Amino acid sequence: MNASATKRGRVAVIGAGPAGMATAISVGQAGHDVVLLERYPQARPAGNILNLWPPPIKALGLMGVDTEDLGAPCHSEFRNAAGRRRVSVKLPEEVVREYRGGFIGLLRPELYERLLATLPPGVLRVNSRVEKVEQDETGVRLSMTDGEVIEADVVVGADGIDSLVRRTLWGDSPKREHNLHIFGGFTFDDVGAERGLCVLSHDRTVQGSWTAIRHKGRDGFQWWVLGPHEASTDFSGDLHATAAAMAAGFAAPLPRLVAATRPEDVQRWVLRDRKPLRQWSKGRATIVGDAAHPTSPYAAYGAGMATEDGYFLGRRLAGVDLSDYAAVRRALEEFEAPRKPHTARQSQQAWFLGQLFHHAPRPVRYLRDLILDHTPLLQKVVGESSPAEIVSQLKEIDRAEARFTQVKS
Repeated sequence: MNASATKRGRVAVIGAGPAGMATAISVGQAGHDVVLLERYPQARPAGNILNLWPPPIKALGLMGVDTEDLGAPCHSEFRNAAGRRRVSVKLPEEVVREYRGGFIGLLRPELYERLLATLPPGVLRVNSRVEKVEQDETGVRLSMTDGEVIEADVVVGADGIDSLVRRTLWGDSPKREHNLHIFGGFTFDDVGAERGLCVLSHDRTVQGSWTAIRHKGRDGFQWWVLGPHEASTDFSGDLHATAAAMAAGFAAPLPRLVAATRPEDVQRWVLRDRKPLRQWSKGRATIVGDAAHPTSPYAAYGAGMATEDGYFLGRRLAGVDLSDYAAVRRALEEFEAPRKPHTARQSQQAWFLGQLFHHAPRPVRYLRDLILDHTPLLQKVVGESSPAEIVSQLKEIDRAEARFTQVKS
């Protein structure tokens, strides 16, 4: 079916993070009218540091987002605290050539700026808080805090881990506390760190990691340290001093990177997620990004999967008559079917690695580290399976784009 001949539908997207902006861009390219509702005065990044794998980079480019000079290309390795390599994440050479490395390091605000620059004028509405979502076979109605009612054919919840849309569709569910917290920062100072690397290191209870970044033409480095913290306990320490203490026992250049970072460029997050859902969509509504699959930073894929969700959803809605209830349900089911196993795998692996590295009983830690230092176990779990998943997602994007091109022609 020719997309230009398809009746234009109305899609409301709630939340202007990477998932929401990518959804709005891709849905608009599919030929539908879209409104992106953001409750805050602006689309603001929740955090500072960021990494992206090749599939979201490819999806961004296909949606027309400027990916020129976006981030620093890196090769990823897992090491122990002394610097001994445990894992080398090896992607096919053609993937590395096409996407400037297996992994790029950047700062989150630049991704937001490039997504915002790609949004069509008038799509984003800020200071727009949704209080209630209702739907039936004829359409969706969003009740806003100011009394306005917005009508649409489809609603997409890109509204984060505390998603109103997820709660409306599936009820409330407890967050899964990882009992971990992470400190992250960045610096553009020259501290003698090697460019082109992403190094993830572990001692007995702490992860200390760093990666090259490129931000608006400037080369630098970002770092993060991650360790146990009881979720029910408030944290009142100094962010920079705590991060420096956690990084002190790791091989260079991590301690120097933390020391060179301005205190105002250090942030802290508590790690939590939710167990994977068996279904994302119901009727005329679906969820994407953290609303569907909140993921620990251990996967280094949260923003990337959110971006992919938006790309795939828009591509799947191309050529669909959104006034047709059965067609909408079918399209949403076909959108989520390949996404659920992929995102669940990343989320669950991130959970598992967090428990393995930070919550193993004390007597087990020595044995664990012997196994990780002297066997290929971690190489197989992370170094080989993750590249295979990356290649699989690139192929999924190829299939989605081929269908999209056919529908548009």
